[in-house]
Amino acid sequence: MGASQKFAICNETYQGWTWAEVCKSAAETGYDGVEIAPFTFGPDVRDVDAATRAEIRRVAADHGLDIVGLHWLLVSPKGLHVHTRDTALRAKTVDYLRALIDFAGDIGAPVMIFGSPFQRKIEDGDREGAWQRTLESYLSLVDRLADRGVTLCQESLPSPECDFIMTAAEAAEMVRDVNHPHFRLMLDVKSMCSEERTPAEIIREFAPLVDHFHANDANRRGPGFGDTDFRPIAAALREVGYTRYVSVEVFDYTPDPVTIARESLRYLKEVFDAESGN
Repeated sequence: MGASQKFAICNETYQGWTWAEVCKSAAETGYDGVEIAPFTFGPDVRDVDAATRAEIRRVAADHGLDIVGLHWLLVSPKGLHVHTRDTALRAKTVDYLRALIDFAGDIGAPVMIFGSPFQRKIEDGDREGAWQRTLESYLSLVDRLADRGVTLCQESLPSPECDFIMTAAEAAEMVRDVNHPHFRLMLDVKSMCSEERTPAEIIREFAPLVDHFHANDANRRGPGFGDTDFRPIAAALREVGYTRYVSVEVFDYTPDPVTIARESLRYLKEVFDAESGN
């Protein structure tokens, strides 16, 4: 890994920028890829026509960038929910996830990250029912995922923003219950920092299930912008043979996107190169 590790950054970091501006800046900074929040292209991806999808793919390629995945899947349209007891709304949510799978396939995004904390909140304390209904929703997507060559990755999200699938172990349990090669696990540093075990320990335990990785500080800023030490994280990823993307995702957009992108990548390359001996 080390010097060969590929890094991406999430496009919503560049708030208000055009897609071409995002790709130009990310490429000039030294990133290998860009991860997309679908809502940045409109409230409903079904309204993004074929020509625009082709243009999204072309612009990234023209700048030498991979489109590494989609995340923040259910921010819009408003009101969706993956395990609601409202069967009509759940069917509507699954239909939109299928549309996202097609969008991902069309723009060449190999993974989709299921975070969306508000769209998976437990209704009336019914965790068991929420689990079963979520499993049913995911199982209804696996054929489309396989057909489009896209992998859906479960993300764990801690309290207070989420109350369902809050730990890496719970996310891994869902992956095992779905039991399909196009349904995998995503690990996020900020989320792992909320657990009792260290991120390095979590990485080592669940590495066989992991297809994507988000890099951020426990303080919700970029890698290197806080106290989270990425050296043991880089060492663990190297130890388990992780070769997929490490993608910078922040929730605090200060001081500005260029500084966030530049300093996050500088720090990540520093620690990953050190672990590889370069």
